[in-house]
Amino acid sequence: MLPTAALDYDLPAERIARHPVEPRDAARLLVVSRSDPARLEHRCVRDLPELLGASDMLVVNDSKVIPARLTGARSDTGGKVEGLFLGLADDVAVPRDEGLWRIMLRAKRPRIGSRVDLTDTQGLDVGVSLRLLARTTTHTHEREAEAQLGNAAGSGGAGESGEDTAAWIARVEDVRGGAVGGTSVEILQRVGSTPLPPYIRSQRKADADAGDDRADRAVYQTVYADEGKPGSVAAPTAGLHFTPGLLATLAARGVTRQAVTLHVGLGTFKPVETEFVEHHPIHAEWCEVPAATAAALVAARAPGTKRRVFAVGTTSARTLESFSSEAIAAAAKTGQAAGHWTRLLITPGYRWQHVEGMLTNFHLPCSSLMAMIASVLDDGTGSGAGVARLQGIYREAIAREYRFYSFGDAMLILP
Repeated sequence: MLPTAALDYDLPAERIARHPVEPRDAARLLVVSRSDPARLEHRCVRDLPELLGASDMLVVNDSKVIPARLTGARSDTGGKVEGLFLGLADDVAVPRDEGLWRIMLRAKRPRIGSRVDLTDTQGLDVGVSLRLLARTTTHTHEREAEAQLGNAAGSGGAGESGEDTAAWIARVEDVRGGAVGGTSVEILQRVGSTPLPPYIRSQRKADADAGDDRADRAVYQTVYADEGKPGSVAAPTAGLHFTPGLLATLAARGVTRQAVTLHVGLGTFKPVETEFVEHHPIHAEWCEVPAATAAALVAARAPGTKRRVFAVGTTSARTLESFSSEAIAAAAKTGQAAGHWTRLLITPGYRWQHVEGMLTNFHLPCSSLMAMIASVLDDGTGSGAGVARLQGIYREAIAREYRFYSFGDAMLILP
């Protein structure tokens, strides 16, 4: 069992990246090796073509981030409201309705029938309202959404400010109470803003940095995000380092790229609060391996083939490892994608099936993501070597003034 406290570390606030570097591939890259604990190099992301082999395969997460963050004011009191789009209020008993949303709302004493008039990032009315129809407890995102909203109150409870954070079913309406045309994603493009992590927003606030949502929408999105696969409320951040030029250079070298899809949920912000990481109630996320990717994975494992598989980010790694070799082979054979909800929690001692190497960012203390990276670095002896190595790497990164978290620098873990 892995004590959660073993994944704690102190990070100076100035090491939290408020914005990405430009160009994206100018980010720094700390290079380590699973098989060689002595290897530790300080490079740059644009050096990836020199560090990867001509037959290597990158597996990326092509999910697209949606502008899920909502702001507005109550029509009756004028009180400010913050919220998050969690999905459609799907019910097997009723037809799919793009205007019926599940949302997490933080407001003072909201009531059934209340209307929230949505505003843009400048506080201007956008002509769209949310009519609160009913509270709901049928989803599993309350604590995760509170973390994203930066609220410390208990689920559905009132904080010291009198604000109440709870899940609601809401009807999307125009200013006359009529329906709003378009899909939920199309509506969010008009009324939502970028769901930046709370630690970025809090650091920007401390710096009196108002930010620019138009710029954030562009940079908090991978260049290979699939327009047909919207659904993430947090970016698969290791992929943010790639530029079209870098991808072209990698392809010219012979490094192939395959995609999987995992719609990143709010649970990515939830810290491990249990004494041992293995007791953490891991969040569920939908993931999918397309048939083409499955076929590439099967080919990479063919006898006599020396193709190494690198996951770009923990979400790609979690997707791949959520499927057995048999499920991957079946998807390749049938031409049908393999997909399901995953609650996979990877900790030291886990036996990796598909991933040999990884590109990853530097993660929050005491997080399930740190536990996953410690597993990649583990030596399999049960000695805790993976955790010790990870802590040593993080100390080096902090001492060398690497930038941390979503807009920060990266680490390449070679086999």
